[in-house]
Amino acid sequence: MNTWLSFLQGGMLDLGPWALVGVTLVLTHITIAAVTLYLHRSQAHRGVDLHPVVAHFFRFWLWLTTGMVTREWVAIHRKHHAKCERDGDPHSPAVFGLAQVFFRGAELYRDEARNAETLARYGHGAPDDWIERKLYSRNLLGISLMLIVDLALFGVIGLTVWAVQMAWIPFWAAGVVNGLGHAWGYRNFACPDDSTNVVPWGLLIGGEELHNNHHAYGTSAKFSSRWYEFDLGWAYIRVLQTLGLAKVRRVAPRLRLRAPAAADTLGPDQLQGIIAHRYEVLARYSGVVKAAVGHELKALKLRQRRGERLLLRRCRKWLVRDAAALAPQEQAQVDHALSLAPALSTLVQMRRELTALWESSSASSEQLLADLRAWCRRAQASGIEGLEEFALRLGRYAA
Repeated sequence: MNTWLSFLQGGMLDLGPWALVGVTLVLTHITIAAVTLYLHRSQAHRGVDLHPVVAHFFRFWLWLTTGMVTREWVAIHRKHHAKCERDGDPHSPAVFGLAQVFFRGAELYRDEARNAETLARYGHGAPDDWIERKLYSRNLLGISLMLIVDLALFGVIGLTVWAVQMAWIPFWAAGVVNGLGHAWGYRNFACPDDSTNVVPWGLLIGGEELHNNHHAYGTSAKFSSRWYEFDLGWAYIRVLQTLGLAKVRRVAPRLRLRAPAAADTLGPDQLQGIIAHRYEVLARYSGVVKAAVGHELKALKLRQRRGERLLLRRCRKWLVRDAAALAPQEQAQVDHALSLAPALSTLVQMRRELTALWESSSASSEQLLADLRAWCRRAQASGIEGLEEFALRLGRYAA
């Protein structure tokens, strides 16, 4: 009887409290690594190829600790990128609201996983072998087996360990990344969505914290882009690569800038560099617009134009977004605000013309280069200091 009670209390390992906490954190971190390396970077975006042994270990581990089916996760994530922040996005705060994505993110995943059209259209290339169909698709079996293992290893407290494992991905991935990663943080790149980097150090969620960087270069196996950022998932990939267990297929292009003295010439190399780094270019342009908005707000305050100032404050985030992403009432307010500020109107119009350069699918390289040079001439003649400096800096980009 005492032996049975002792087993219930501590299980086969009979760990102390802090050791139990440490083991739980290790187990949940392996799950995080499986999601970011296998599901996200390898399966969904093909940024890295994992050795079959590593890939299958992650498949098995995810079956035990999350019950997620690879094809379902891949399809839902690809659809998120294809329809980001628009109707059809499976888990966008812009569509469902931040609270619903943060607290019910896992339910949104399960709802979309029942959509056969999503799986058929976006789930191509995911494992569809015998073991996937006959075993790994039976998600309740996997997580039930994990419960039995936890109870055997840790005793009754293993139920708590199991509960933490089951809640870890729904909270951190479905809630924090998909929720806060589109609502709170900083942006290195002005990609056409609301993605943000939650923090610059991707440790707890294996680099998934750098969500804006990922949305800017979706197929890149590396999520960090600034010298002060750290992507733990990329560190794992480099270790696996050294061991011959991973092969990197794609990373984001490295930003190359020519010397300032060479910035007065615009050639094909600069055009290619600008297009390759278009979201970084737009982020810098957003800084020009924000500085102009700040200047205009100060001027309105001095002139005691409270109504116009409130309107501009309300619109300032919309000024650096594509018109197609704005609701009709938002666009109407933006149009009104711009009618009261000619310099801002020029900046917004010039932004639209700049983005049209890389959105054109029919123009030749020669025509695009001619359009870029014409754009820079207009910018330098605009009389807006920030815009003139920005146009000069475009000449520094290199492919």
